[in-house]
Amino acid sequence: MRTARNATGVRRAPVPLATAQLLRRADAELLAARFTADPDDRFVHAHLAALRAAAALVAAWETPSARRGPRAVWELLARTAPEFEGWTAYFASGAHERAQVEAGAEGVVSDARAEEVLVTAEDFVDEIRIALEESSAARAAERGPGAQVG
Repeated sequence: MRTARNATGVRRAPVPLATAQLLRRADAELLAARFTADPDDRFVHAHLAALRAAAALVAAWETPSARRGPRAVWELLARTAPEFEGWTAYFASGAHERAQVEAGAEGVVSDARAEEVLVTAEDFVDEIRIALEESSAARAAERGPGAQVG
């Protein structure tokens, strides 16, 4: 497989399959959030979109560590990409609300809060995608012209 080029003709290496799948899932969550009227559901879908996008970046960038076991994706993102620290803190702070809604509580978030999280999640997913594309382009440039990928 040859290195792909984006719309501007810049060479880019393809992202790992797991990363691409997580980004597609993030997009699906954003779509679901946009089309639900219930603020609690909108909040959960938007928060999950951000979670999937964070996991996509971690999957692409994290170096394996000796420590095993479950870890919060926000903790992994903070370690893997400290430049996303503000985003990490914002979304990590909403994990308790999401857990309440997922446990069946109703009226956990207001319509305004749900909309705020949705808009922020859309921006976050875009920022993650840009970061992944830039790192992909850098990897492709390192390989040189005509390099094989994979």
